[in-house]
Amino acid sequence: MGENSLRKRKGEDEGREDGRSIQSHEPQATNLQKQVGLISGICMIVGTIIGSGIFVSPKSVLGNIGAVGPCLIIWAACGILATLGALCFAELGTMITKSGGEYPYLMEAFGPIPAFLFSWTSLLVTKPSSFAIICLSFAEYASAPFYPGCDPPQVVIKCLAAAAIVVITIVNSLSVKLGSYLQNFLTAAKMIIVTIIIVSGIVLLAQGKTENFKDSFKDSTISVSSISLAFYNGLWAYDGWNQLNYITEELKNPYRNLPLSIIIGIPLVTVCYVLINISYFTVMTSTELLQSQAVAVTFGDRVLYPASWIVPLFVAFSTIGSANGTCFTAGRLVYVAGREGHMLKVLSYISVKRLTPAPAIIFYGAIAIIYIIPGDINTLINYFSFAVWIFYGLTVLALIVMRFTRKELKRPIRIPIIIPVIVILVSILLVLAPIITAPELAYLYCVLFILSGLIVYVLFVHFKFNWPQKISKPITMHLQMLLEVVPAEEVTE
Repeated sequence: MGENSLRKRKGEDEGREDGRSIQSHEPQATNLQKQVGLISGICMIVGTIIGSGIFVSPKSVLGNIGAVGPCLIIWAACGILATLGALCFAELGTMITKSGGEYPYLMEAFGPIPAFLFSWTSLLVTKPSSFAIICLSFAEYASAPFYPGCDPPQVVIKCLAAAAIVVITIVNSLSVKLGSYLQNFLTAAKMIIVTIIIVSGIVLLAQGKTENFKDSFKDSTISVSSISLAFYNGLWAYDGWNQLNYITEELKNPYRNLPLSIIIGIPLVTVCYVLINISYFTVMTSTELLQSQAVAVTFGDRVLYPASWIVPLFVAFSTIGSANGTCFTAGRLVYVAGREGHMLKVLSYISVKRLTPAPAIIFYGAIAIIYIIPGDINTLINYFSFAVWIFYGLTVLALIVMRFTRKELKRPIRIPIIIPVIVILVSILLVLAPIITAPELAYLYCVLFILSGLIVYVLFVHFKFNWPQKISKPITMHLQMLLEVVPAEEVTE
């Protein structure tokens, strides 16, 4: 890469926030995973989606809906919605083959402001709160065996979650290879525990343990609010269905493999989730499941005794794997935003010795720890889902808008227009229903937070006020010496 192209790149950065700039540098950021085939694509979807959600959400879904029958229907419906959403993303991903998830699609359809608000919200709301939720659920499962018969104290859970964030942050800052080795090991552990729970459930059903499924719709509490909150918790367990769009450029034959990975991967996860829930209900009544601090641990105690310690151990592995994966990818989002001038420049620097975006990962870990202090899992999940579905809805709307405004773009995959319409209607319902029926301050904070991004955009991106950079210059210099980091271009030259 010569000096001219570097200057051109910098000029482009200064001139305007253009989606193409994301594409220009992306292969350097993802050169560890060059060729992702169909099997790898399916594994990535399944591995990313199955994390802490299925071990935490069953309680919240059941708590909102009140009965076994509607609970299983919600789990299946969440899987269908995730598949429809992912198919919309498949059309977008093959039409605009740039990595970076929603960012380039919002940029192409609506211009830089919604794209900036997406990166702003991802960096400061959705990604860190998701990291915090996963580490809190890890802490609940890791501490449950030490407090048999009662709930672990909140202080213990929060300290353990913060320790998990610190360890994962350090591992990912030290070495990309170490982070990916850890990921491979933890993904295997995750699949083992899912298989153990499903097989145990099938065996119990074959033995005739079906009493909890009789009158399965009795005592259900069905309202718009309860259904949408149940959906929030169910969809949290499916989050990650759009992950392949972050690496579109690395897929072999994306026009075939992207939709195929989605059509095989997400229904596979849906089947797993419904079977896991059925397994839980073979040994627990609704009341017992709601009273359990850690659902899978209770299941293990009743089914696998005396080897029940396997369950909390493997669930802890699974949740840590999920957190590690989140940190691995989101650290890069902070790094890209810093490079695009959307965050402080120091966040886009990379380590000289280790070639990891260390400042970005440390920043991300620090924000996640802030979320742990006040938050409990359910509040954080509602806060996260509310924010994330605003942007999922907007991104799918971008698909419909570009059908009319960008007719010239090639669309190797063209889904029926009814699919994006359904996804948009559901996302509107998911965003508005909880505010109208059960308003909470968390939603207001979330909206204010997203809108505060407009002020930041106008001052620092549009008018290019540079006094924050002047104030941060000495801080940047000290951080550079402390962390041994330099701007990415100097390393990649």
